[in-house]
Amino acid sequence: MGRRTRTAVSLIWALVPLITLGIGTTLVFVFPAIRLRKAIHWLAVVGYLALTVTCFATTNSPDSSVRRTVFTAAIVVLWLGGTAHAFAIRSRAFAARPPLAPRTPLNPSYEGAVRIATGRRELRAAARETARDPVMAWELRIGRPDLPRGFDDGGLIDVNHVPPYVLAQLPRMNTELVDRIVRAREQCGGFTSVEELSALAELPPTLTETLGEYAIFLP
Repeated sequence: MGRRTRTAVSLIWALVPLITLGIGTTLVFVFPAIRLRKAIHWLAVVGYLALTVTCFATTNSPDSSVRRTVFTAAIVVLWLGGTAHAFAIRSRAFAARPPLAPRTPLNPSYEGAVRIATGRRELRAAARETARDPVMAWELRIGRPDLPRGFDDGGLIDVNHVPPYVLAQLPRMNTELVDRIVRAREQCGGFTSVEELSALAELPPTLTETLGEYAIFLP
């Protein structure tokens, strides 16, 4: 909405209580209550609504003098008070809202890295599913980056068969932990799960979840 149009509309809006003799005052103040989202404007709506109801309620009063007094007072507040109130908040109610700040894009290199990491996770999930068939896993060399192969399994490592230097490629691995895994593997002949690996090789519990993402245990 242009500035001139907004000014014209706001003037017409503020004159509604005067033009309608206060009957439309309540509806007028619903607009700023919704747009400005402040409790004080909703209180004004409730107050003007109560005065409007009072005006109509006095028509049933048996005392004509009381009826006229209450009716006149309520109408004056709705009519003149509502008009003054509308003009007082007109500029705030129709103030142009600042444009939304443009969304700052993520670092392109970061977004690219996230896409690559997500893609590799999907590769691991697909390869892990294929490895449910041990024969297929052996044919494809899933989890065996030390052997020649023509595909990427996302970085899976077959803990039961890879040499120590490949075990060292697992996240947060060091020489001592690799030695523990190799000794435990020689003693038990292989692991069936990451929990068993962690228990038998006495690995730190904090490693279990990370190892579970990359380790597989083929027979």
